[in-house]
Amino acid sequence: MSPTSRLVFAASAGIVASLACAGLAQAAQKTILLGMQCDRTGPTEIVGTSLCPGIHDYIALVNSKGGVDGWKIRADEIDTEYKVPPAVEEYERAKEQGAVGIMIYGTPQTEALNAKLEVDHIPGTSPGFGIAASSDGKYYPYLFPIAATYWSQAAAAVKFAKDQLGGSLKGKKIAYIYFDNPAGREPLPILNALKRREGFQLRDFAVPPPGVDVSAQVLAITQSYHPDFVISHTFGKSPSLVIKGLKENGYPLTHVVGLVWASGEPDIKAAGGWGAAQGYNTMQFAGAGENYPVIREIKAMYKKEGKAPPAAMKNTVYYNRGILQAATFVAAIRNALKLTHGQKPTSVDVRKGFEMIRHFALGGIVPPLTITASDHEGGGWVQIFRVEGKGLKKLTPWFRAYRKVVVAKAERTAQEMAAK
Repeated sequence: MSPTSRLVFAASAGIVASLACAGLAQAAQKTILLGMQCDRTGPTEIVGTSLCPGIHDYIALVNSKGGVDGWKIRADEIDTEYKVPPAVEEYERAKEQGAVGIMIYGTPQTEALNAKLEVDHIPGTSPGFGIAASSDGKYYPYLFPIAATYWSQAAAAVKFAKDQLGGSLKGKKIAYIYFDNPAGREPLPILNALKRREGFQLRDFAVPPPGVDVSAQVLAITQSYHPDFVISHTFGKSPSLVIKGLKENGYPLTHVVGLVWASGEPDIKAAGGWGAAQGYNTMQFAGAGENYPVIREIKAMYKKEGKAPPAAMKNTVYYNRGILQAATFVAAIRNALKLTHGQKPTSVDVRKGFEMIRHFALGGIVPPLTITASDHEGGGWVQIFRVEGKGLKKLTPWFRAYRKVVVAKAERTAQEMAAK
């Protein structure tokens, strides 16, 4: 090869290398990173092992269609084992890597991370758990419950009990059995406020961690208190024990409603299966079952790849909640890209994108979410399903209850916490 040829070759190689590097850089720039926390091995793994695959599958579905306006979404997961230190470590790592948002897992983790979200201007989601007052976006600008908080769930449970007991709670007795931690205690102010408003008696029964023995509480409820209705706010291993214990002590499960973390298929199976849990009422902030367009799309995606859908999909309650969380983040990113005219959004842009979500339902698997600067909860919608036959039958449409009471409580609490 002549010197001239070598120069031409070298120049050509350099151009090709430059183009390749530019292509790689462009590809890297077309990825939007989210931090993702999970619990696959900790005390709530019964939830995480189904919920987290739902997140990944929805993001994979979006990416299989070209992403969001050409931007691929990447969610880096870490198993936090429901512990705060790993959650904080994961958050810091995600921030350093340029994540524009974080999917939080667990109430203690949410409480630990909220201040960091505000300082770093990174939006975080805590669907159906976390800090109930964060529904007020004026005081919690970067924390988004994006689903019914524990206060909204408690209000809905009271409304459901009232409807089931003939339209009046005056003089009725309600038992509240709960996991004795901040998450379990959080509904108590709303329950006590509604007790005064509706004229019912309320007694609470705390289940100490780790929640593997509820026998004393169940006996006190069934043999001593004799309530007209039971609200169960337990999670992890406790829900199945509550269902089984109430059933064995002759209490009608049709007069029990489990809040959202006491309401999954794994909880029912662990209680002895569908037959043992007949009549048990479950509260959901995402649709239960598989009869939704997005589920069919995910199954088709797996089929196209020559793979079977994951076993987690059968645990529809928790899997579908993973879809809700991922889909709401994608909707926020889509809105953010409108603000940036297609340029890579910042975390602040994504926060604004959340507050632009309007009437988002995703074919019914998500309630009609409308998220605004003042309402980061999206309305506080739930549905009730009942165990019938070998599945969950929908009893109610999407509904919410005592909204003025819940919103006023959120605003007062947020103001008090901001003043500290």
